Amino acid sequence: MGKKTAKKANLKKISGEKIVIDEDKGLVFSSEDDLFKHFEKDIQVLENTYFAQRSKTDIPVEDFSEYEDCLTTILADPDEIWVDRTVLPGKEVSNFIAEFEEEDEGDQKTKNKFYYVAQVFINNNVPTFVYMHFPTNDEALLAHLRSGERIYDRSQLEIPLGAFEGDALSEKEPLATGLYDAMLKLRAESDIPEEDFSEYFEMREPTIEEPDEIWRGADSYGNVLVNFIKEYSASETEGDDVFYIAVTQEDPQTESHLLLFSFPTRDKTLLERYRHGENMHADEVTQEPSH
Repeated sequence: MGKKTAKKANLKKISGEKIVIDEDKGLVFSSEDDLFKHFEKDIQVLENTYFAQRSKTDIPVEDFSEYEDCLTTILADPDEIWVDRTVLPGKEVSNFIAEFEEEDEGDQKTKNKFYYVAQVFINNNVPTFVYMHFPTNDEALLAHLRSGERIYDRSQLEIPLGAFEGDALSEKEPLATGLYDAMLKLRAESDIPEEDFSEYFEMREPTIEEPDEIWRGADSYGNVLVNFIKEYSASETEGDDVFYIAVTQEDPQTESHLLLFSFPTRDKTLLERYRHGENMHADEVTQEPSH
């Protein structure tokens, strides 16, 4: 790979005719030749480390050009950022990592996952120079790249589109997150899109306070779940009939209920999955805000 690969990928700010990587550290260059002469040894160390660690069964180097379009995406929107302070003594290298999918053009139309990595110099939280970048499926190599300090992890920041203030899903409570993800996988593709759930949020309180149905049952882990269901007619929704479901967890001590999450649906097959266990009456249920 060498200088050519890194040179194609570098990011630079130009002030006048100068290439500015980090002005405070004196990393201001009058030409690209000067820029790469400065970073040449660091690039070589990183490349040597990469080739020593990569698996022989990883994505072939000769195929790397097919993945280069991922670089812009990963620098703007990585899944993870790890700072390595050991590979280049006295310097920091930030490893940007993101997962991608590519569609297999075979008969099955399967989607293959791979990771893209960019090893970069950061100035004021902005990547200003890319030492090297590459695709990989090598989990051992990824483990090495994740061995430093993690300074960003998308999975710890993202909240599902169906999470709303007052429910456990907005706090990323594990039970709520797991049940919500399962619901998304089970619902029909033609059902109300997740990104539109907020349009039905006003149905949540009436569903909990004046439900048409309440179903109580335990899951395989012993959690007692109570589902509140209310039907809204086409005249109320200015469209097709909609069912709104609020999923709660019962406290065995107080028999009050923690709101896990809620959602609208037109999928009657999905609806039936929430009509299991004991069919209760509203006056048998004590309600409690989630937070």
